[in-house]
Amino acid sequence: MRTTIRLDDELLKEAKRAAAASGRTLTELVEDSLRESLARRQSTKGRKRVVLTTFKGDGLQPGVDLDNSVALLDLMDRYDAPS
Repeated sequence: MRTTIRLDDELLKEAKRAAAASGRTLTELVEDSLRESLARRQSTKGRKRVVLTTFKGDGLQPGVDLDNSVALLDLMDRYDAPS
């Protein structure tokens, strides 16, 4: 079947490079990618829901920035270090 889709220019360029590098056509690459994506989506439907245990508290400690992984690691190391 023939159809038309719109793709981001950079995504299309990358897809064409990937197809050429793997010796496939762009159509084959798109079809394989769609099949993989749809199969992955189907496989997650049967998964058991995970419930994470949480603890009450006062929220973030003063000065904690969840976007700063280096600072978080330093803070955690301080709590793990022997006194």
